[in-house]
Amino acid sequence: MHYFVSDIHLGSGDAAEQLRVERNFLDFLKMVEKDAETLFLVGDIFDFWFEYKEVVPKGFVRVLGRLAELSDKGVRVIMLTGNHDMWVGDYLARECGISLYTEPRTFSLSGKEVFVAHGDNMNIKGNLILKLMNRMFRSSGLRKFASWIVHPDHFVRFGKWWSGKSRKSHGVTQSAKVLEPLIDYAIEYSKSHNVDYYVFGHMHLRADIAGAQRILFMGDWHTQPSYVTIDRNGKAELKTKE
Repeated sequence: MHYFVSDIHLGSGDAAEQLRVERNFLDFLKMVEKDAETLFLVGDIFDFWFEYKEVVPKGFVRVLGRLAELSDKGVRVIMLTGNHDMWVGDYLARECGISLYTEPRTFSLSGKEVFVAHGDNMNIKGNLILKLMNRMFRSSGLRKFASWIVHPDHFVRFGKWWSGKSRKSHGVTQSAKVLEPLIDYAIEYSKSHNVDYYVFGHMHLRADIAGAQRILFMGDWHTQPSYVTIDRNGKAELKTKE
C-alpha cells in the first residue's frame, strides 16, 4: 500500500492543539506500519522547519523516531517539501532515512503514474508578489545569510510567527474555488504527460476531483485530517482520519 499525507503543521496552535495533532498523526503512522510499502509526506509536515549546520528546531521527537522506525523496517519514506518546511538540509535524510525532494515529481506506483506535489508555487503566473516571495524564500543565498547572522532562537521565533500568519490566511471555510489553479495546472500538464492521479496538499481543503484525470487534495490535520492510499491494484482513495 502507498500512503500520502500532508499539512500536519506540527508545532502550530497552543500546547493542547499541538499535542492533539501530534498524537493523531502518530496513530496514523502506527496504522500504516502494517502494510505500507511507501509513505509520502507531501509538504508542511512541520509548521516551520529550518536547519542550521548543527541546529534543528526542538520538538517532534516522537514523530521523527516513528518515521525513522518505519524506514528501518523497510518502508520507503519520501518527503516532498512544502512552503512551511522548504528549508530542509540533510538531517531528515541522515537521521530518519527520508528521501527528500524539493520539486514536484511523478512516481510509478502499482501500474499508475502519480504526480505528487505540495501545490505551492504552482500556476501563480499572474501573482507577481507571490512569485517574488517564493523566489526570495527559496534562495540558497538568503538561507546561508540567515544562518550566519541570525541566532537560531530569534530566527525560529520569527519563522513560527510568519508560518502562523501564512497558515491562518487559508482560513477554515474556503470554497472549492481555491483549488482551481491546481486543477488547471493538472489539466494543462496532462496534455503533454501521461498521468493517472494527481495528489496535492497545500490548500487545506479535502477534495476528490474526477475527470479525465483524478485529482486528489488532502486537507490539513487541524481541521480536515485526511490521507490518500493507492493499493496494489492501483486503486486510489481519499480517506478521513478521525
